[in-house]
Amino acid sequence: MIRICLVDDQALIRSGIRALLQLFDGLVVVAEAEDGEAGVQAVIDHRPDVLLLDVRMPRLNGVQVITALADLHALPPTLLLTTFEDDAALVAGVRAGARGYLLKGVTPEVLVEAIRTVAAGGTYLYAPLAAAASAPHRGAAWRDDALETPDTLTERETEVLKLMVSGISNREIAKALRIGDGTVRNHVSSILSKLGVSDRTKAVLYALQNHLV
Repeated sequence: MIRICLVDDQALIRSGIRALLQLFDGLVVVAEAEDGEAGVQAVIDHRPDVLLLDVRMPRLNGVQVITALADLHALPPTLLLTTFEDDAALVAGVRAGARGYLLKGVTPEVLVEAIRTVAAGGTYLYAPLAAAASAPHRGAAWRDDALETPDTLTERETEVLKLMVSGISNREIAKALRIGDGTVRNHVSSILSKLGVSDRTKAVLYALQNHLV
């Protein structure tokens, strides 16, 4: 049985997810909280197997909750949930220690798959971007696109990737490395190709998950 703690500031969302999870065998919600601070305490009190955590909440947001629990050595496998396709929150959450990221509009099957994946020690990063909303593969996890064995990055490409992970723009990367904007664009394009991903966010996620930087 996978024991779940659900933290979301909207009661309707919590009740809907709880009712949904009751339809699947092997899952049980053992605790709920309506804000970040209460969420930290709920995890400490109940020690769930998986934490389902809203990104945007009062009294500590999702990333702050993850950080607080990690500092207490009490962070369970965590899935961040949001109604927004928020790339910044995605990267910040993964860097803080989240095992997965889902939009609240995913299907029940995807949610349950993600819970079972992180409970088993895996990672489930699901990040369909607005630009790809009409693509035929919409709904596929980004990890399905990436290469299992990427081509080796050059030393300069690794430097660029490290700066991409920090969240700065191409122009800021160019300034930091004292190279031209066009050269940075070429490096970024090469990085995406070598990793087998389609955009900067997916490259950052790939780099973080695979410890490339």
